[in-house]
Amino acid sequence: MAEQAHGNWESAVRHLREQPDQQELIIAAYYDDPLIDAAERYWRSEEWAAIRSFLPTIKGPAVAAGTALDVGAGRGIASFALAKDGYTVTALEPDSSSLVGAGAIRSLAKAASLPVTVVQEFSERLPFADSSFDVVFARAVLHHTRDLNAVCREFLRVLKPGGKLIAVREHVISRTEDLDAFFEVHPLHKWYGGENAFLLSQYQQAIGSAGFVVDKIIAPLESPINFAPQTLASLQAGISERAGRIIPGMGILSGYLMRIPLVWNLVRMALRAVDHRPGRLYSFIAHRP
Repeated sequence: MAEQAHGNWESAVRHLREQPDQQELIIAAYYDDPLIDAAERYWRSEEWAAIRSFLPTIKGPAVAAGTALDVGAGRGIASFALAKDGYTVTALEPDSSSLVGAGAIRSLAKAASLPVTVVQEFSERLPFADSSFDVVFARAVLHHTRDLNAVCREFLRVLKPGGKLIAVREHVISRTEDLDAFFEVHPLHKWYGGENAFLLSQYQQAIGSAGFVVDKIIAPLESPINFAPQTLASLQAGISERAGRIIPGMGILSGYLMRIPLVWNLVRMALRAVDHRPGRLYSFIAHRP
């Protein structure tokens, strides 16, 4: 099985980078080199611009934004973005890999001369004092955790009162029976076997029972936070194209109409009601009271 041939994340990514037909995926997942260029592209992306709108406001150009913990930091693209936006960043990443782990983050921070400290540990046991951070940021992290409730409690513990949890791009299934179907469609799971997904209610329960106040749950088509690497324009164009295949001539008209904000909001709401794709992405914005 592919999972046995590529039993860890680094070997899976190395294998994928060698496949000519996987280069679009590699770029979309920010696994391309040079790493500093990939990180810069993420910082300038529509996804990060949308995330930035939820970060605590920077009070002025001479004032630091605060402290941020980037959990499951991977290659460090979000650590890079947080630091570029003025945060003093701690990147938590248990993998030591120089390609997809702590080694990569250290190299990136040094190359970019950014204030990022790397700590190798798992999110279930954060080695930080209570009330240490203004922001806990987690990109595609919660669905990988071994104990979702324990992780959320740890996130709350290390946040300062009023601090924000921003957990983005989390895989959701509608029924536990859909998990195998999600594994089948995920483009990377077959290579290393490390993916997972939870019910939306499980995320909500874990975040809420930890003591967080949930400020916003972002649905799959609501923000580029979830539908990146597609842009809003490319997403709307794709939906219009499919509409045109179903009803001849509808594609052009629907493409025009969806550029009207009210119409797009109605389309999103309608699609959300029927969207049961296993592994669709949700994001969560919450704060510690």
